[in-house]
Amino acid sequence: MVITTAALKVGGVEVIAVCDVDSEHLKTSIDEIEKLQGSRPAGFKNYQDLLDVKGLEVIMIGTPPQWHALQFIAACEKGFDIYCEKPLAYDIDEGKAMVAAAKKAGNIVQIGFQRRQSNAFKKAKQLIQAGATGKIHEIGAQIHYNPVLADTNIQNPPASLDWDTWCGPAPKLDYRPNIGHKAWRLEKEYGNGHFVDWGIHHIDTIRYIMDFGMPTSFNTTGGMNTLAGQITTPDTLRAVMNFEKCPVIWQHRLWGTGDLNTQFNNGIFFYGEKATLFASDNKLIMMPAGKNQQQEVMDIPTEMMQENHVADFINAVKEKNKGLLSCTIEDGFQSTATVQLGMISYYTGSEVNWDAQNQKIVDNKKAAELMARPYRGGYKRPKV
Repeated sequence: MVITTAALKVGGVEVIAVCDVDSEHLKTSIDEIEKLQGSRPAGFKNYQDLLDVKGLEVIMIGTPPQWHALQFIAACEKGFDIYCEKPLAYDIDEGKAMVAAAKKAGNIVQIGFQRRQSNAFKKAKQLIQAGATGKIHEIGAQIHYNPVLADTNIQNPPASLDWDTWCGPAPKLDYRPNIGHKAWRLEKEYGNGHFVDWGIHHIDTIRYIMDFGMPTSFNTTGGMNTLAGQITTPDTLRAVMNFEKCPVIWQHRLWGTGDLNTQFNNGIFFYGEKATLFASDNKLIMMPAGKNQQQEVMDIPTEMMQENHVADFINAVKEKNKGLLSCTIEDGFQSTATVQLGMISYYTGSEVNWDAQNQKIVDNKKAAELMARPYRGGYKRPKV
């Protein structure tokens, strides 16, 4: 509902249909939309039925990642413009198929990297381009936090939830609240962990600020220090991604205090010859090189970051102008594939080398196999 609510705040749209495999969630969403816009949208359990609604022009996808590819490609085949939440897809080959489907459809597509709207990150880009930091030789990014986990005990799903359909083409795990609604992000089979779910925002921001493509190699290490038996992705991670211009190092700890100075628990460090710049959603801190220097703190808030990102999409649709988009599907693919490749390095315990031109992993069969996860029975993978 986050992106739908944002669209209604922006205005100039009407929500005419909603889809959810949980009947209680569906009713709650329909009721909320009716209060916001005055008219009641139709409700569906199956997305295929929603795509047949007359008068539909735009699709907004906010499902868990294992469903993105099938829903996105089906919407492309219908010719709809699409706003799709990040990550673009669950695996790399799905993402490639989605890019191909959008190219064939020629539709307008925006991916949900709303931090591209941050005034602080825009200012960081200006400072770096103006030479305030000097040449950047290394970039660090991190989001440390202590997750509050839901119940991990296996149990029957709520009567309103069709758990089999919720799992979709992904493996159907035994239901427990900590992998279901709003809690799937740290489950390997659905969210693929903190780096893919939340770290991806910082990776996309770095690519945006530095005008980076994709890394050429990945080395990721980590493990489970405190949350074993509760989540299935690493609670401790360090990923080194070698971009052409400089390495980017991601780290997270889902325990303890995170950074010694907790104000740096969520943000990006740009290490330059003249200065180090720390950037977060609403603040920059610049520390010049040399003795007896003082930090410069710049509070740069951004109101309605999500709404602004959705507004760019809506304006692009109305004007039929892809130039108004903030994050194209090609950019969304590169940011998504970057974190996916980082996790493939972790899962295989190996260095992963990426051929960006041919979009393939080089000389690492075990890693290459993880570019496409087998679909569960009854579901067919899209062709690349």
